[in-house]
Amino acid sequence: MKRHFSPRRPRFSLQSSLHFFTRFHCLKTKVTVSVIKERRKMDAIRKQASKLREQVARQQQVMLPCSVSRGTSFVVVANSGSAYWLCSLEKLRKLYNSTKTAKHFQRHIVRGIEGLISVSSKQMEIVRKLAKDCCKYGTENQGGDYPLAGPSLQFGNSYETLENERETLLGILGDQISEPLRAQITGAPLEDARHLTHRYDKLRQEVEAQAAEVLRRRSKLRDTSVSAENSMRLQTAETRLKELKSALTALGREATTAMLSVEEQQQQVTLQSLCTMVDAERAYHRNALVILEKLYTEMIDERHPKESSSFPPPRVGHSQPTTENANSNGVDHKHNNQTGTFFFAKVIHPFDAQAEGELSLSVDDYVVVRQVDRNGWSEGECKGNAGWFPSAYVQRQDIIPASKIAEVE
Repeated sequence: MKRHFSPRRPRFSLQSSLHFFTRFHCLKTKVTVSVIKERRKMDAIRKQASKLREQVARQQQVMLPCSVSRGTSFVVVANSGSAYWLCSLEKLRKLYNSTKTAKHFQRHIVRGIEGLISVSSKQMEIVRKLAKDCCKYGTENQGGDYPLAGPSLQFGNSYETLENERETLLGILGDQISEPLRAQITGAPLEDARHLTHRYDKLRQEVEAQAAEVLRRRSKLRDTSVSAENSMRLQTAETRLKELKSALTALGREATTAMLSVEEQQQQVTLQSLCTMVDAERAYHRNALVILEKLYTEMIDERHPKESSSFPPPRVGHSQPTTENANSNGVDHKHNNQTGTFFFAKVIHPFDAQAEGELSLSVDDYVVVRQVDRNGWSEGECKGNAGWFPSAYVQRQDIIPASKIAEVE
């Protein structure tokens, strides 16, 4: 016979059911007790947080700014006698930011000058090589039938002189501008002043912590019975707070004085450096203009040797102003033929050219005067034409309108 096996069914008795429900009830009770304990802990934490907030509020009433006027915090400190040590904090922060900004600006100037010197040095090498080649060509072919030899030699010499002027400019930029600024950026006065500011901020934090300690001990003394030990500790904390405030006040004055001195030095040195840069650039371009004008005149003379080889004698019947009037126009006639110095002059009397080599002038025209002879005649250029004209008919001008420069050239 075959046996048939059927799965066993679980058998639940009354005793096992009671045991199960008892265990479930115990676990539920434990969970409920744990939740209640956690709630009590949270309530205790909330009470402690409320107490801390009240203490912080009392501390803020004593320590924090109570009013703001015109962007400056006026701090009222209870029983402190003076709010200087907190008022100077805002001033020190402004000075710190100001000196930091000026330091970055000085660093940008130094980097710009270093880049300019680097690029200009490479340009100088190229131009000096060109000038050397021109001088070599002019020297080797001088005296022969080479009309380019003379202008080439003049071009090379002039550009060599021009690069010497640029070298002088770069030397001024490096020695009188870049070096002083770099020395001030990494100098001891700035670092010392910034170190004093950091010390002041750290000491200020100590003062605030000590003030909070005094408040804590005062509140503790009010909440508990007065004892000699607690009173002594409170007195010690108050004495320490007073000493820290005194030290903070002295350090604040020292740091403010140092930062003000550094700020003034930064402003003066930076402004002086910019003025020196402008003066050096002006001198360089002024000398460069003289060199290029002289070179241009020499090359024009090489192209048209007959035009400026000699000056025309004064014509018969040509009236010259008296010596006093002639000298009053700023043109010196007493010296011999002056070359190499160019200046602008304004025409004050009209002049009609009637001979070859003379230059016609109209009133209010501007002339570039290149030569002044003692016989009362000057040589110059106006509106693209060159020639001789009476010196007394023009008046020297240091400044001319920008709109007239193109007409003169």
